[in-house]
Amino acid sequence: MSAPSAPESPAGAPTCYRHPGRQTYVRCNRCERYICGDCMRAAAVGHQCVECVQAGGRTIRPPRTRRSATPVVSYALIAINVMVFLAQMASGDLEKQLALWPPAVADGQLYRLLTAAFLHYGPTHLLLNMWALYVVGPPLEMCFGRTRFGALYVLSGLGGSVLVYLLSPLNTATAGASGAIFGLFGATFVVAKRLTLDVRWVVAVIVINLVFTFVVPAVSSQRISWQGHVGGLVTGGLVAAAYVYPPRERRGPVQAAATVIVLAVFAALIWWRTADLVAELVP
Repeated sequence: MSAPSAPESPAGAPTCYRHPGRQTYVRCNRCERYICGDCMRAAAVGHQCVECVQAGGRTIRPPRTRRSATPVVSYALIAINVMVFLAQMASGDLEKQLALWPPAVADGQLYRLLTAAFLHYGPTHLLLNMWALYVVGPPLEMCFGRTRFGALYVLSGLGGSVLVYLLSPLNTATAGASGAIFGLFGATFVVAKRLTLDVRWVVAVIVINLVFTFVVPAVSSQRISWQGHVGGLVTGGLVAAAYVYPPRERRGPVQAAATVIVLAVFAALIWWRTADLVAELVP
């Protein structure tokens, strides 16, 4: 007895281009060749054959990584602060030459407004500031990118120095990265609010540090520059708001304009304070 033969496909019935023995009426949406169930791949619209899917995959550009995962600027700032501190230890005159002393700034040594933010009074002062930078710096750098984060740090440090220049006693010299660090605290609060994250921990950190800023000098002989801390905090918060709140299509120009405006305000305040001090100090 012979086995029954398989039914033959109707004459002229279409077959899969990859499996000629398989009858099918499904076409690839891209090349319009007939494909069977094994050769069918789901596409955005309908189905495509294996070759068209592979060809399409080759034309898709891999996504570009906009920002490096390594917080280069944060680590570089830590390294700079440490190296400057070592230079301080090796040279007793460096502190006198670079710290923020208002009469010297009024005399034309404007660089002290920036260099003071990289000096520290002792290893504990350095350690506390660098630990804070290590903790809050990298997340902000990932959020803003290297250039904007660097601008935020420098503007915050300058904001602290400008308020010190405006309000601190003339017989005191000020140094430390605390103004910039407080600026990062303020920026962290703004970013967390913008992303609708829990901001209670940021508020707690800011409040604790502000209490420390005002209480410690009142109960001990240790002097802490509240002007530097408050100036940095306010500047960092305002700059961060200008960086994250504008609509995406206008964000670049707004960020650049905000940076220029902040620098212009600082320049005007420095000019006003310098004129006032020169009139006061010159007989």
